[in-house]
Amino acid sequence: MTKVKNSTKSPLSEEANHSQQTSISKEEYKKELARLHGELIKLQYWIKEKGLRVVLLFEGRDGAGKGGAIKRLIAPLNPRGANVVALGTPSDREKTQWYFQRYVSHLPAAGEITIFDRSWYNRAGVERVMDFCTDQQYKEFLRSCPEFERMIVRSGTILLKYWFSVSDEEQEKRFQARAKDPMKRWKLSPIDLLSRDKWVEYSKAKDEMFFYTDIKEAPWHVVESNNKKIARLNCISHILSCIPYKNIIPKPIKLTPRRPMEEYERPPFESQNIVPDFRLFKHRRCSDS
Repeated sequence: MTKVKNSTKSPLSEEANHSQQTSISKEEYKKELARLHGELIKLQYWIKEKGLRVVLLFEGRDGAGKGGAIKRLIAPLNPRGANVVALGTPSDREKTQWYFQRYVSHLPAAGEITIFDRSWYNRAGVERVMDFCTDQQYKEFLRSCPEFERMIVRSGTILLKYWFSVSDEEQEKRFQARAKDPMKRWKLSPIDLLSRDKWVEYSKAKDEMFFYTDIKEAPWHVVESNNKKIARLNCISHILSCIPYKNIIPKPIKLTPRRPMEEYERPPFESQNIVPDFRLFKHRRCSDS
């Protein structure tokens, strides 16, 4: 496969990237996140009103902070119009389909936002590094992916691709924290553990993926994520900057007085299964084994 130099650049200049903050106070973070949440609500109203179709694609190394960013992104949104897609291992049937087929069914309709927590780029990342696909399948992906994404964009869908970049040292720090914390241990899959020894392999795979798929119609946007809080604010701000919108949130609704209540007597509590006060459950825990 012949490589052709790709000159696509992010809207942010190199100078802007180098001048990014490295720390932020909790108060400043909360204040800015609240402001961005207000803007996201305006954006969703606009997307629904104009019938836009938006795809936000989140990729990056394990532990890079994609999940946390997605969680903050969708927090203020109406779930009826914003859907997170996080597909698991393909079934035996799906393995026989056209590679992009199971992703196509999740693309948005008019007025919807679809957020992919990992996507078709699994083939260029984990499948490539872990030998879950053949060389032929991988090369075909690199040929097909740009055309697939051009088709999505030509259809009128807005496609934004984000790569969360984290250093080797910071990733290991987060892995160690997950290993120690029972509330986060589920985030460490067997594949995640294997990836710890394949940092260079993943780096090479990412570089080659960027070379072929960082196209003019759908460029990659790199989010430096050694600081999770700043990464979240940067990503959400960038999304808002990429989709022009206006504030069309409905004006405050003036509620009319309620009509008089009809006579009604609630059934006695004793006749229903009322959930007890949470403090009664404190000593009824699953025993550790």
